[in-house]
Amino acid sequence: MRVIVVGGGVVGTMHAWQAVERGHEVVQIEREAEARGASLRNFGQIWVSGRAGGEELDTALRARELWEAIGERVPGLGFRAIGSLTPVRNSREHAVAEAAVARHDAAARGYKLVTAEEARAINPALRGAFEAALWCERDAAVEPRTAQLHLREALKASGRYTFLPGREVREVVGNGAVRDDHGDVHQGDTVVLATGAWLSGLVRELVPDLPVRRVRLQMMQTAPLGETLTTSVADADSFRYYPAYKSAALDELNAEQAQAPIAAAHKMQLLMVQRQDGGLTIGDTHEYEHPFAFDTLEDPYTHLTEVVESFLGRPLPRIRHRWAGVYAQCTDTTRVVHRQQVADGVWLVTGPGGRGMTCSPAIAETTANELGW
Repeated sequence: MRVIVVGGGVVGTMHAWQAVERGHEVVQIEREAEARGASLRNFGQIWVSGRAGGEELDTALRARELWEAIGERVPGLGFRAIGSLTPVRNSREHAVAEAAVARHDAAARGYKLVTAEEARAINPALRGAFEAALWCERDAAVEPRTAQLHLREALKASGRYTFLPGREVREVVGNGAVRDDHGDVHQGDTVVLATGAWLSGLVRELVPDLPVRRVRLQMMQTAPLGETLTTSVADADSFRYYPAYKSAALDELNAEQAQAPIAAAHKMQLLMVQRQDGGLTIGDTHEYEHPFAFDTLEDPYTHLTEVVESFLGRPLPRIRHRWAGVYAQCTDTTRVVHRQQVADGVWLVTGPGGRGMTCSPAIAETTANELGW
């Protein structure tokens, strides 16, 4: 079988991985010289902890298994089974963490409520003030800016993989066939359009009423911390944005404890992961209304810096990078991904939202199973 994958991000690359693993030939086409979208501009978190139950959690847990297995074969991914800590500072936040630990699927997520002393034993860099923390053992991380590069090197070693950068696919020209902007036709048994947040052009022509929206976020990265941050770190505002934490305790938190004005205005939470060079990737904000701003705003960065410093009990290292990114999210946010046949032999796979890095291996595996690869 010959599979054409359009899109060089993590969802597209994982579809290429699945096809090559199953013995097929793959041509992967990317309109940029390298992937430049959400697959690089994210935390690199394999974030099981916040996922909704049922299909979403099953997908995340399966993806976590696949990431670990792939990481053993491709060390350059930088896969690290580091877990995460969410420090809590008062009784309302503590009650939300307790409700999470009481979930029927808490064991699958690796949830445990730990004291501040236990949290600091897990992550000694957390010297700031908090009273307890929610520990999630199943969370992990990879290096987002280089993951696709190392995956492609492993795919090339199979002898059945070709990467074609700098080509934009413009039209579907037959069963399992597409034409790019060089005029070349790429014929396969199956075409997978994994175009991420690029929802215009060919995607709009194929699916004018696509139930997927674009979301913009801001993030930043510091110089090396100078010590190891042994886990990912979130703050209690993350409880407000992830479905796993829905409970009566969360309702009370939302009703009685407002977010800081800047955090509320920008729909913010703290997520933080240490990169292999020692720097910290920190975010994030959420912007849903189009047209998106073309600039980044400083107030959210100031807020995040204050939150991080309060947990670390020390000044944040110098900020080296600030950036914005855009990802695609199903308008029905309970859906893990939008998967649709859009022409004979052509499938569109998009819209995983902030779950793309976490869930992409399992999303691709499901596509491969459903299409009989």
